[in-house]
Amino acid sequence: MKQAQMKIRNTTTAPSRWPIGAFLLACLLGTGSVIADSGKLLVELENVRDDSGQIRASIYSDPESFRKEEKALKVVSLPARAGNITLSLDGLAPGRYAVMVYHDANNDQKLNLRFGMFPTEGYGLSNNPVVMGPPKFSESAFDLKPGENRITIKIAY
Repeated sequence: MKQAQMKIRNTTTAPSRWPIGAFLLACLLGTGSVIADSGKLLVELENVRDDSGQIRASIYSDPESFRKEEKALKVVSLPARAGNITLSLDGLAPGRYAVMVYHDANNDQKLNLRFGMFPTEGYGLSNNPVVMGPPKFSESAFDLKPGENRITIKIAY
């Protein structure tokens, strides 16, 4: 007696594979709207006292992290130069932000305070609010739109 041979046919098909070039192109096209919608913030700093140390700028989108540099979305540091300086923060999504800047004259990467509350180094905030006590996010917040945005911050010593 002959054994019946059964043919098993695979009814599942292998997933189609894109050529790598087509896949990369699709990824690039997919991120185009993210790139096009991102904002660039130019921050004009006025009244930098001297050339000592660094200028440090941090940007925040969360009121809870405001003024806590380690929780900033971005931190930019550049050599101090007396007078006016422009710095750039790129790749930001449209939204509500606040910026804090300080003149880190002694290069210790922190805003030095007297009695734990009075800045001994120059500092400034977006919207240039007059503050009594710790500055609030709401006083410094502004709306960033897609494309290039500009703000001016006056450094107070």
